[in-house]
Amino acid sequence: MAHELEIIDGQAQMAYVGEKPWHGLGVEVSNDLTPAQIMAKAGLDWEVEKMPLSFTNRGGKLQPVNKHALVRSHDSKVLDVIGDDWNPVQNAEAFEFFSEYVLAGDMEMNTAGSLKGGKNVFALAKVKESFDILGQDQVDSYLLFSNPHEYGKAVDVRFTPIRVVCNNTLTFSLQSSSKNFVKVGHRSKFDADMVKQQMGIASEKFAQYKEMAEFLSTRRFSAESLIQYYNEVFPYTHKQAEAPTKVEDLSKNARAAMDLLYTQPGAQYGEGTWWQALNSVTYLTDHKMGRSADTRMQSAWFGINQSRKLKAANKAVEFANAA
Repeated sequence: MAHELEIIDGQAQMAYVGEKPWHGLGVEVSNDLTPAQIMAKAGLDWEVEKMPLSFTNRGGKLQPVNKHALVRSHDSKVLDVIGDDWNPVQNAEAFEFFSEYVLAGDMEMNTAGSLKGGKNVFALAKVKESFDILGQDQVDSYLLFSNPHEYGKAVDVRFTPIRVVCNNTLTFSLQSSSKNFVKVGHRSKFDADMVKQQMGIASEKFAQYKEMAEFLSTRRFSAESLIQYYNEVFPYTHKQAEAPTKVEDLSKNARAAMDLLYTQPGAQYGEGTWWQALNSVTYLTDHKMGRSADTRMQSAWFGINQSRKLKAANKAVEFANAA
């Protein structure tokens, strides 16, 4: 099975707290590690360096170009080719971002790893607060830091709710009063204090998510609106003459999400509501779509399925408002 997780000398570059991940790889660690300690346990205590590139011209002379190789320190692996104005963020800087929160007792480190051959290093910390929807459906709060060593990718820091019963990575809707993420391009210098200021207070962010989730759990869908919802989240790639009115007219992914409506873990919570409908989409994207479990993680956190889940949340709120 192909893995997005980086494997070096037979060891997955990942450390985790608690239950063994889906792929069975990485090293289990305790939940009291500092950010620097979990970084080392995951094998991520390396740096990247910009090395100037050149070519040999027809006269046999080396000619510099306005490009650099982004080289990893411990094995000299070239991670990507970047421009002169591209500023790398070292892994130590990324993990240091969590130190203030961990030291204050507000968070504990949960997972760290390397994806795509070292091109995407990530860290996940659990915020020490959670909430329940309908009194039983527990949602835990996390802070995710993605540090890409790849041209065209920005540093991404975001608050991420995770539904415990099914391990779905949930997404804030655009209707939230403030964003749950900050992106910093590599053409500017990474400023941790500025990012923390823009992110705001974790408890406030998750209170906003709880408000949205509770709203969805009180609004019921009709058979017709549910078909419309799945069609808008997973439309056919080709243009349809008219919107589908029957399940069999939906796209493959839309039908798959609908099949999960009453079979997904936690389907009993908010049955018949837009909360249930939204979670059928997030369960599909996080656990069913993709070649393997860790490619699904890459897509659900950083790729196209992250965008799909945002669309699903927006549409769920839109349909719930109309209910």
